[in-house]
Amino acid sequence: MTLAFLSAVLCLLVSTPGAGQDSTRNRILTEEEFAGIVRSYHPVARQANLVVDRARAEWIAAKAGFDPYLGATSQRKTFDGKNYYDYFSPSIKIPTWYGIEVSAGLEENLGGLINPERTPGQASYLSVSVPVARDLVIDKRRAVLRQAALYRGQSRAERALMVNDLMYEALTDYWKWSQAYVVHATLAEVVNVNEARLRLVRQSFALGDRPAIDTTEALAQLQAFQLSRDQAWLEVRKTALELSNHLWQANDSPWYLPPQVRPDTTWLRSDLQVAPLPVLDNLLTTALETHPKLLGFDFKLQALEIEKKLKFQELLPQVDLKYSLLGKGYGALSPEVFPFFRNNYSFGLDASMPLFQFKGRGQYRSARIKIADTDLERMRVRLAISNKVKYHFTELAVQKEQAVRAGAYLESNARLFRGEDTRFRVGESSLFLLNSRENKLLEARQKQAETRAKYYLSRISLRWAAGQLQ
Repeated sequence: MTLAFLSAVLCLLVSTPGAGQDSTRNRILTEEEFAGIVRSYHPVARQANLVVDRARAEWIAAKAGFDPYLGATSQRKTFDGKNYYDYFSPSIKIPTWYGIEVSAGLEENLGGLINPERTPGQASYLSVSVPVARDLVIDKRRAVLRQAALYRGQSRAERALMVNDLMYEALTDYWKWSQAYVVHATLAEVVNVNEARLRLVRQSFALGDRPAIDTTEALAQLQAFQLSRDQAWLEVRKTALELSNHLWQANDSPWYLPPQVRPDTTWLRSDLQVAPLPVLDNLLTTALETHPKLLGFDFKLQALEIEKKLKFQELLPQVDLKYSLLGKGYGALSPEVFPFFRNNYSFGLDASMPLFQFKGRGQYRSARIKIADTDLERMRVRLAISNKVKYHFTELAVQKEQAVRAGAYLESNARLFRGEDTRFRVGESSLFLLNSRENKLLEARQKQAETRAKYYLSRISLRWAAGQLQ
């Protein structure tokens, strides 16, 4: 569903009706349209996208560890008309993936009192620094970049989890609103029928065909339905306002559901007997493989494994080899420097290691404990998701059966009411019996709306438990 289509839906719903009642009756907000608006414009959904954007920004920042550096130093000293020294040294340092650093630079050292360690005139160098123990397999720069890439995946799982919870809450409110609307429409219809019946009974009383008590009986029935209708209308407005909490426009302004907008009510006429139930085993497999909460744990565990490898490096000695090719002038790679270890070079070895390894042992043990703790938490969440899916699947099956039975119960009461109404019209029944049948019929219609709404809510709950409301 495109943003253009959703914008058109909002414009249609917001626009002011220009004609009579017929123009408002067509303003139907379906579940699919409502879900599309929530996914596109709700602040929580947009915040969920920002989580991914922030993780990408952090990943880009983590790449700074491998960003080549250009630098230059310039120093000059003159005193009492004498040029002591004039140094100029541009350089570039290139860190590589395996901890190896390559650097190159030029030097120009002029003056009468330059540092003896500096080569007078022009010189150049090409250096390579290689860790041969600690930081060879992994170092902090590589660990940070790998973890940042994992956090990007974890942020997508977090976004899916946020949207999953948001859609569950929003669609629950939609079905509450839809059920309240159906109940009110049913009561409004019953009120219209009873108003017509009261007029008919009063006419029959005026003609002497009905006793006076029947007019009171018809009036009391009408008044009871009017009270229920008004209460149902209050529930419609309450659920509509709760639904409005999820409706936002593209300009980040809230949108309140107008009274003339109504939900789709075709679900009342759907044949639930042929509605298929999902396969529980397939649903469980999908949930345990793709649930965003479990995916988040997977990314977290991978990040902790990288941290454990990094902490293990603290147990290794720090041994760094550094070799530099030196050249006179600006030709560090000129033929006279070869072979490498015969002329014009510098070589160094740095080695160090703490004797008792307190820091390394402590951090490595802490990293292992974090992994064990996260793995146990993942197992607990995995079991909870599995049980939740099983429960909501059972709930869906039961609600489907209840909805089918409620439909049969409604049909039975409708036949009884039609029969009683026929008897009443020919004078073989009393208004009290007719009202009793009508009350039972109303109860059955409300029960049908309630059980069917619960069935569709159970479908939403099952998808939410499996992490598929995205």
